[in-house]
Amino acid sequence: MSKEVVNEFGKIEISEEVLATIAGVAAVECYGIVGMASKKLKDGLVELLGRENLSRGVKVSIEDDKVVINLNIIVGYGVRISEVASNVRDKVKYMVETMSGLPVSRVNIHVRGVKVSNGK
Repeated sequence: MSKEVVNEFGKIEISEEVLATIAGVAAVECYGIVGMASKKLKDGLVELLGRENLSRGVKVSIEDDKVVINLNIIVGYGVRISEVASNVRDKVKYMVETMSGLPVSRVNIHVRGVKVSNGK
């Protein structure tokens, strides 16, 4: 599904995949985020995605002409999860609204794991 924006200059069609990519890139730029997660439904395992798969950890839907974003993230060990989630929510909302011109009604954060560094 995509969202169509029409004005006096013409028509722009923005797909949910584009919005998911914008949201994924904005999320991984935040402090405390190790990466995006993809949940494998067959065995309940969480997989850490590389930078080429950022949109796979994001689900975007458009409801009542507003964007709803669900993010699956993995945070680093030792960070305050509530602060990281708040920063991610604010940045993702700002970036999607700024780049697409579409209003964001909700950004839901799902923390799928905590990654411990190798001590280096």
